[in-house]
Amino acid sequence: MQAIIMAAGKGSRLGSLTEGKPKSFVEIKGKKLIDYNLRLLEKYGVDEVVIVTGYQCEAFEELLHDRENVKFVYNPFYEMMNVLGSFYMGMNMLDDDFIYLHADTICEPKIFERLVRLEADIILPVEYKICDDEAMKVRSENGRVVQITKKMPNELAEGEFIGIAAFKKQVIPALKAKTKQLMKEKAFDEYFESAIQRLIDEGRFDIRTVSTEGAFWAEVDFIEDYEKAVAEIPESLTGIFM
Repeated sequence: MQAIIMAAGKGSRLGSLTEGKPKSFVEIKGKKLIDYNLRLLEKYGVDEVVIVTGYQCEAFEELLHDRENVKFVYNPFYEMMNVLGSFYMGMNMLDDDFIYLHADTICEPKIFERLVRLEADIILPVEYKICDDEAMKVRSENGRVVQITKKMPNELAEGEFIGIAAFKKQVIPALKAKTKQLMKEKAFDEYFESAIQRLIDEGRFDIRTVSTEGAFWAEVDFIEDYEKAVAEIPESLTGIFM
């Protein structure tokens, strides 16, 4: 199994926490956000990790220089593209079942367990709740995802996609094609989920949600996100380094 980590962003909204260092180098309980993700990926059977870098790319290369299973792809256009552009840069390194995640998002091990255990072409963990405008919102019918977008009216959303997902290798050719098409359309400000939506619209794949069931997860975008994560991070996550 592979993983691809989106780690190109600057994280300027975190202020002094990220000054001069990548966003995912912010520490919680003495460990970097990127450390949590790499440890979970190792724990749940990921053999190769592709990290798409941009801002402070050298910091990742120095930190992980001795990890033979970690490969780097540099996105020179990270300041001009959204996340979809970073995925485009790294997608040709994918050829097996893979986990997709953002370097600034962490979650409890039990969410990873559900990802690797459930059988579907694409699995999207969702926190079922009332969403705000910033949330990547999801709507499903009969267990299958029919819409995933930030632009969905909040009242139509079932919950928020947490930004970590599992993909079967048979999806990769179609996912690459949809991503390439979006790039040809110059959709440089689009999120990765736009490519997933095109797969949904095509109707060829089994795309399902799995509930987080109250398990901890955090996307560290703002100072308040960081403070909340520090206060709530569970021992099940910090204990993976023992």
